[in-house]
Amino acid sequence: MGKIRKKKHLEMIIQNIPSHSNPKVELEQYSTPASIASDIMWNAYSLGDIRDLSVVDLGCGTGIFAISSLLLGAKNVLGIDIDQESLELAKKSSIDIRVDTQKLDSLHFYQSDINSLKKIKDLGVSGFLNDKVDTIIQNPPFGSQEKTKKGADRKFMEFAIENSQVIYSFHMASTKDFVENYFKDLGGKITHEFFYNFPLKKIYNFHTRESKDVKVIVLRVETF
Repeated sequence: MGKIRKKKHLEMIIQNIPSHSNPKVELEQYSTPASIASDIMWNAYSLGDIRDLSVVDLGCGTGIFAISSLLLGAKNVLGIDIDQESLELAKKSSIDIRVDTQKLDSLHFYQSDINSLKKIKDLGVSGFLNDKVDTIIQNPPFGSQEKTKKGADRKFMEFAIENSQVIYSFHMASTKDFVENYFKDLGGKITHEFFYNFPLKKIYNFHTRESKDVKVIVLRVETF
């Protein structure tokens, strides 16, 4: 696959990455739409946070940010998720969309729970042995479901601050003030804000509507 030169080209490729086949409510496994993922990734690429760098897709699900990072020229990419079923889909997707074999050697998926993992380097994955990676992209649970572990988003924020130079982090727009202050208290510096209407599709049996849009914010945070 040749070099991606336009955001629309990236979107067309990654829209073929499947959603979670068996979404688990306690993990809030809502897949990020290709239109939103491609926009964030293109912004990250334009800001110099992807190409030739080490990038981690934290809570990667089926791998949309990990695969996008590889397509945009990241040197090493690691997707981390607690759900093995989603990781298998991510691995399959990277092959199905015909990522260059040579690039695939730089793409890794690893099952781990960040509640028990302190440092990414402890996983021992080649290309991720430094104290901090270059960039983490994460879409943690919003906490909109009762079964979601309370404070899951804060754990992602704390982990990212400890493990990355730059962070792109998804949150409910209504929590903007809290999230920004929390990142600042952890030593982070907010440099950019991106707003989206994020469609929560009907994937659980208790959903009554086919889709519901929620306003989300993605923060770019520096830790250096």
